[in-house]
Amino acid sequence: MRLLRLGNPGAEAPAVRTGDGRTFALSGLTGDIDGAFLASGGIERVRRALAEEALPLLDPAGLRVGAPVARPGKVVCVGLNYRDHAEETGAAIPPRPVVFMKDPATVVGPYDRVLIPRNSVKTDWEVELAVVIGRKARYLGSPADAAGVIAGYAISNDVSEREFQLEFSAQWDLGKSCETFNPLGPWLVTPDEAGDPQLLGLRLAVNGTARQDGNTKNMIFDVTYLVWYLSQYMVLNPGDVINTGTPAGVALGLPGTPYLRDGDTVELSIDALGTQCQTFANA
Repeated sequence: MRLLRLGNPGAEAPAVRTGDGRTFALSGLTGDIDGAFLASGGIERVRRALAEEALPLLDPAGLRVGAPVARPGKVVCVGLNYRDHAEETGAAIPPRPVVFMKDPATVVGPYDRVLIPRNSVKTDWEVELAVVIGRKARYLGSPADAAGVIAGYAISNDVSEREFQLEFSAQWDLGKSCETFNPLGPWLVTPDEAGDPQLLGLRLAVNGTARQDGNTKNMIFDVTYLVWYLSQYMVLNPGDVINTGTPAGVALGLPGTPYLRDGDTVELSIDALGTQCQTFANA
């Protein structure tokens, strides 16, 4: 099952896309796809309504696709979580997950314009598997317990300004929290449809040139470990998003590769989770 939100920014309406390509409106079940919806068993209500053929058919043609989750309470990011990415940037393989936070207001739709910050010379791309939390998680007993708190998965572009992130200070957040720096979606795909989260191919191209081609099987710390680990240090609430890291192929790790400039187009895809495409523009 693929949940999505359609409409203008701030006025998105919830919907569901079925395997046969049809889209159904969820306005009769919920006002939005958010933490409250996930925490209250909203996904199971949608399943029942689909089985009962109780949802109205919706024509999505011409409608903007928003981020599939409204107003995440927090976006937690994991850095250097692919061995090849750590190696290409000259970083040591981390013995524990590298964790930082990203302003939740950076989350935008998967096809929205992304703004290059003023004075930026090193705006970079990062295709990532995003995990969306569906139940409160605090002090999980083991990684095996993590599956029960995951609502689903989505594509995330963890856009980064490397000079802000690495050269101006030691605070990664400064290069990660610029406006529009986290396109998310197009769908929130439930675990049963996404399949094994450690067997998903990730790809990214800039202006049609392939830059990243990885697989989640190469994560240093897998999805369930990350959810368990984070729950030892913070409460994960329904609707929270975890960006789980990126494979090799970012501009930072490719000497001579240009960073993003006004007018550049970035296309991303992850197996079973769909595609994204953004055009970058100067702020």
